[in-house]
Amino acid sequence: MKQLLHILFSLFLLLLVLGCEQEQEEQPQIRVSPKAEVMQTVGFTEVKIDYSRPGVKERVIWGELVPYDKIWRAGANEATKFTFSTDVLINGKLLKAGAYSFFVIPGIDEWILIFNKVADQWGAFEYNEAEDALRIKVFPIENDFQEWLTYSITRTSDTSVDINLEWEKLKVPFTLEVRAG
Repeated sequence: MKQLLHILFSLFLLLLVLGCEQEQEEQPQIRVSPKAEVMQTVGFTEVKIDYSRPGVKERVIWGELVPYDKIWRAGANEATKFTFSTDVLINGKLLKAGAYSFFVIPGIDEWILIFNKVADQWGAFEYNEAEDALRIKVFPIENDFQEWLTYSITRTSDTSVDINLEWEKLKVPFTLEVRAG
């Protein structure tokens, strides 16, 4: 009888420990790079940017954490995603309505911005240049220090906005235009 009680007690303890471990595994973790989204209506076009916001955290960003001349997801975690409800012009070049992953190739004096047709990607690990819908060259400018990566929409008019990627002491602007009607 004692042996049976001992076995039952041991099984009870085992189930209790396994249940606690499973409960710990299921608790959500706080993201080190929090998710963010920016939305703006331009004319009749809905523009949405989904991204994660890495922090500088006393690191050297440009040329080290984010190497020059290599593809970068323009955020953290999942690739940054742009969604447009109608066709738009990015720095004067046509981009069809839809959802796109957004990548960049940063350089010291010039950046390449990339809108890729595979909208939902984790990082840039599966990036395929053959799926690019649009590539444009832009020029970064010095900016006030920005601890957390931010996408901002400025210079809003009825048919255009400037979209800015801002992080550390750089701002990378480009213009989005829509047809008026």
